[in-house]
Amino acid sequence: MAAHRKPLHRSLSGHTARTAATLALAGAATATGLDATAHADPRLTPGQVKARVDRLYREAEAATERYNGAKEEADAGRRRLGALQDRAAREQEKLNSARDALGSFATAQYRDGGIDPAWQAALSSTPDRYLDDAALAERAGDRQAAAVARVRERLREIERLRGAARIELTSLRSRQAELRRHKRTVTGKLDEARRLLARLTPDQRAHATGADAGGAGGHVSRSAADPREPLERAGSAAAPTARAAAAVAYAYAKLGSPYVWGATGPNAFDCSGLVQAAYRSAGISLPRTTYAQIAAGRRVSRSELRPGDLVFFYSGVSHVGIYVGGGRMIHAPNPSAPVRLAPVDQMPFAGATRVV
Repeated sequence: MAAHRKPLHRSLSGHTARTAATLALAGAATATGLDATAHADPRLTPGQVKARVDRLYREAEAATERYNGAKEEADAGRRRLGALQDRAAREQEKLNSARDALGSFATAQYRDGGIDPAWQAALSSTPDRYLDDAALAERAGDRQAAAVARVRERLREIERLRGAARIELTSLRSRQAELRRHKRTVTGKLDEARRLLARLTPDQRAHATGADAGGAGGHVSRSAADPREPLERAGSAAAPTARAAAAVAYAYAKLGSPYVWGATGPNAFDCSGLVQAAYRSAGISLPRTTYAQIAAGRRVSRSELRPGDLVFFYSGVSHVGIYVGGGRMIHAPNPSAPVRLAPVDQMPFAGATRVV
């Protein structure tokens, strides 16, 4: 019944958001010194730049998770609105049929002249036969009353559906406005981080983002990571289930993939998007955001970690990775670094969850 629905204006799509974010981040390493000088304090040392960039990335990631949550709710609201519109269209068709039936009754009454049944009995030349006809007419009247009741019921249901759709549309527009606010926050902080990094030399920038060989990021390129043997490289601990092992293998296969905020794969990810995609490949559906993912399984302590467990960081639970054993995780850090291996103690530990 979709033909009855009006097209819904979509002010913000996942592809559009990711494309805009990618364009906003393009040229991070090649931005001109003139642009950076206009926006950054030239007296900052490389260490101070790194500290500021780290803070901006954390704030951007927190805003990204809020964006992801608002987008998930907006998408769900859009689906609910579509379902309401479809139901209203179906009810409208039923109403039209009920009205047609009423029209047939009205036409028959007009054709018969609408004479009172008592007078028809008195004037009839064959009263016995008329009494049989009168009983039939009474039953027809009952059917007519039922048809009227059906029309009224359809009208009430259509009005209820339209009211629910109006409420859903108002909520959807609110979510879309929230998405735009979070998008501005994320892109603003990432732009500021880009300008700060552009002030540094290539070596300083590599150190600030952990991309140098000795950096804390512990980056392993895609070519250096063999996804066929993730557990052997991870250490002696084995994943508790085959699905956890499959999620770990997926994460290893994505080492080196770019970070794009709001992305869930298959070629780019943000932190919670990588976790969601890894478990989706293993047949497990996880929520979209870090603060929902931490509640998606059984909480485990840091000393109980096994490969496949989800590890969360910062007081606001704004970052997540997949534990792979040996004190390490695979995560999507930020726009300056691809999906990589890193030590779990690199960031303030907030908790862990075992999904399966």
